[in-house]
Amino acid sequence: MSERAAHILEEVRKYHQEVADDRRFIPGVTEIWPSGAVLGEEDRAALVDAALNMRIAAGRSSRAFESAFARTMQRRKAHLTNSGSSANLLAVTALTSPQLGDRRLVPGDEVITVAAGFPTTVNPIVQNGLVPVFVDIDLCTYNTTVERVERAIGPRTRAIMIAHALGNPFEVAEVAQLAEKHDLVLIEDTCDAVGTTYRGQLVGTFGELTTVSFYPAHHLTMGEGGCVLTSNLVLARIVESLRDWGRDCWCEPGESDTCRKRFGYQMGTLPCGYDHKYIFSHVGYNLKATDIQAALGLAQLDKLDEFCAARRRNWRRLREGLADVPWLLMPEPTPGSDPSWFGFIITVDADAPFQRAELVNHLESRKIGTRRLFGGNLTRHPAYVGVEYRISGELTNSDIVTDHTFWVGVYPGLTEEMIDYVISSITEFVGSHR
Repeated sequence: MSERAAHILEEVRKYHQEVADDRRFIPGVTEIWPSGAVLGEEDRAALVDAALNMRIAAGRSSRAFESAFARTMQRRKAHLTNSGSSANLLAVTALTSPQLGDRRLVPGDEVITVAAGFPTTVNPIVQNGLVPVFVDIDLCTYNTTVERVERAIGPRTRAIMIAHALGNPFEVAEVAQLAEKHDLVLIEDTCDAVGTTYRGQLVGTFGELTTVSFYPAHHLTMGEGGCVLTSNLVLARIVESLRDWGRDCWCEPGESDTCRKRFGYQMGTLPCGYDHKYIFSHVGYNLKATDIQAALGLAQLDKLDEFCAARRRNWRRLREGLADVPWLLMPEPTPGSDPSWFGFIITVDADAPFQRAELVNHLESRKIGTRRLFGGNLTRHPAYVGVEYRISGELTNSDIVTDHTFWVGVYPGLTEEMIDYVISSITEFVGSHR
């Protein structure tokens, strides 16, 4: 780094300190967001450093982040994408690659998933001509169970794709065993659960493919961004091809002839010697991220343990503070797990003398942000009218979530004073209805 660049970055750090938000909390005035990015001076400096080096496409920082994040997630390969939604699309689409032979998923094959969640776990199934099979959830963990998944398996079931709900893991070890027993592929949507463990093992290490999001709401942020991880080198190569326009070549940007036979291939009906940089083995996309995003991701990655500890601490404070409040169903961690929580979820009892909307409106009036469990029962949304899917069993709890459930934040930007204000606001509201 040049002396001038070092001086600029030092000034950037000073600037960050000057403009940093006033941390003084004013109850009822200061916004308590349900989620958000926590960005410090090193994050700002990382962005400026990448800009000073004019690293505007995927390059050195992207490769460095992929390597570091793969180690963090205990996977052999990580491929950075422009969003978590793109990561999900790539993970599912990879399973349809002709290179998988008889293991390839084809239109009409079924993928088991959860009805109550975020649509981008489901959409890639539909977009690939596959059939989602929806299962219900448990109202304590907000995850499905291995029993529900097993009952959903049919003659055309080929894969399972489930998200860990708000950082709380589903019974992923048992589901992975079930997948192996029935020769199914398991995709773990870990977008809300980076750092969570189940039975002492990091989530994201059980399935064939794992996806992560770096949207500002998540555990780490790049502004936008996502990642597909796997230890299966065949799937990793397919994901890379699909992400990079569908090309067969694996040269890094700015490189040529990594394989030493750039003009020595004959594929399809192309002439022998056709430039390998322009041979396409998949119908792919351009879903890459940029080095500026990756530079921010590298700075954020250094703080992952700190962020996860704060999420756990804030969740415990809410759980303990609200433990004795009537008419509210409190969340429970999945037995055997240590969740890195994304949010604190609450379901209002159907017999309560108030509605969920009344409690939510009270909190919002006090500048306490709330969110739903994403789409609730996704089969009730207009987007899925006319879409082919199958429902296994009843979706009773998914409907309860749609009507009675919301969550509040636990992200690292929240202070103890903010958490206590959330507790007192809920407690006072419920107490006024006794």
